[in-house]
Amino acid sequence: MKKVLIISAVFPPEPVVSASLSFDIANTVSEKHEVTVISPKPTRPFGFEFNDASLKFNFRHIQTDSYTCPQSSLFGRFKESYSFGKQCYKYIIENNSDIKIIYANTWPLLAQYYTVKAAKKNKIPVIIHVQDIYPESLTSKIPFIRSLFAFLLMLIDKYILRNASSIIAISEKMKNYLAASRKINNSKITVIPNWQDEKSFIEFRQKTNLKSDNAGAFTFMYMGNIGPVAGIDLLIDAFAEAELKNCRLVIAGSGSMRESLENKAKKINNAVIEFWSVPEGKVPETQSFADVLLLPLKKGASVSSIPSKLPAYMFSKKTIIACVDKNSDTADCIKKAGCGFIVESEDKKQLSQCMKSIVNLPKEELEKFGENGLLFAQKNLSKTANLEKVIAVIEESLVEKD
Repeated sequence: MKKVLIISAVFPPEPVVSASLSFDIANTVSEKHEVTVISPKPTRPFGFEFNDASLKFNFRHIQTDSYTCPQSSLFGRFKESYSFGKQCYKYIIENNSDIKIIYANTWPLLAQYYTVKAAKKNKIPVIIHVQDIYPESLTSKIPFIRSLFAFLLMLIDKYILRNASSIIAISEKMKNYLAASRKINNSKITVIPNWQDEKSFIEFRQKTNLKSDNAGAFTFMYMGNIGPVAGIDLLIDAFAEAELKNCRLVIAGSGSMRESLENKAKKINNAVIEFWSVPEGKVPETQSFADVLLLPLKKGASVSSIPSKLPAYMFSKKTIIACVDKNSDTADCIKKAGCGFIVESEDKKQLSQCMKSIVNLPKEELEKFGENGLLFAQKNLSKTANLEKVIAVIEESLVEKD
C-alpha cells in the first residue's frame, strides 16, 4: 500500500464543505492506500460549539496544535496559515521517506508555501487544491493591500503553483486565469467543481415527503457562514426596503458577524428578520423551510469561484436569488441551471425589487426553478459526479511517482 498524506485546513467535525471534501477524499483513498490526514483543531465556523468526543476514521488523523483564527482578522489569518504550514513542513521533513504523494487543501498562501517547499525538497509530488485566488481575492476585499505587499504575495503564489505537480481548480474561469497570470501550462490544471453530498438531501426528502410550499409566511433564507464577505447586511437592508407583507427573512448559521447583524436587525421595525442556529447534519431540514434561498457576495468575491453553499441550495430544490458579479462563475452556473435570478453584487435596490417580484410568482414557477437546480446539481456538483475525478488525479500522480 502506498502512503498518501492529506493536508486539510478544515476537517470533521467542522460542518463546512471543504472539511467534507477532504474527508470524502481521505475515506475513499484509504480503501486502497495508507492515508494520514493532518488538520488543525476544529474552529470553523466561528461560534460553532464542538464537543470533545473524538471521531473514528479509517485512516490516521493528526490534529496539530497550531495557532487558529476563526474570526475575520488579516493578521490573525496570516499567522494561522504560517503556523499550520510550519507544522506540516516539519511533519513532511521528518516523515519524507514514508510519503509517496501529498494532496493539500490548505490555507493560502503560507500553509500552501511550506507544504510545497517541503515536498519539493524531498521530491514528493504535491497536488494543490485551489479554492480561491490569492492574493487577488484579498486585495478585492481589502483594497489597501496593494503595491509591494501584493507583489510579494503574488511571487509566493507563483512559486506554489509552478512547483506543484498537479493543480485542481474549481471552475474553468479559475483555471484559465491561473494559467495566464501564473504562466502555467493548462494541462497541469484539472477543473473539478466542489461537491455536496447529495445523500442527506435525498434521504430527507424521502423521509418527510416535504413539498416546496411551506405554510405560513413566505420565507427568504440565507444559510451559511455569517462573515464579512457574505454580504448579509445587504440582505437585511433590501428586505426591509421591500416592505413585504406576510414574509420573513431567515439568517441561518453562525460566524463572526452574527451578533452585530442581530443588533442591526433588532432596530428594524417594519420587517420580520429571524436568526437560526443550524445543528450539525440539519442543513436539508433547515433549508426545507425556505421558499427562496439567498446567495449574496461582496463585489469581486465570486468572479472565479463557486460558493460551496450553491450546490446545497440546489439539492434543496429551491429557487435561488444570487446577488453576485454578473461575469462570475456563480452567475454562469445559475444561468446554465435555470434555477433562479441574478442581481448585481451589492445592488440593494435591484435586490429589493427582485424580492418583491418573486413573491408574486406562481407556486408552479418556483417549483420549476427548484427542479432545474436539482437536476443541474446532480449532474455537475454532486459527490457522485466529482469525487472520483479527484481520486483519479491522485492515482495518476501515484503512477507517475513510480
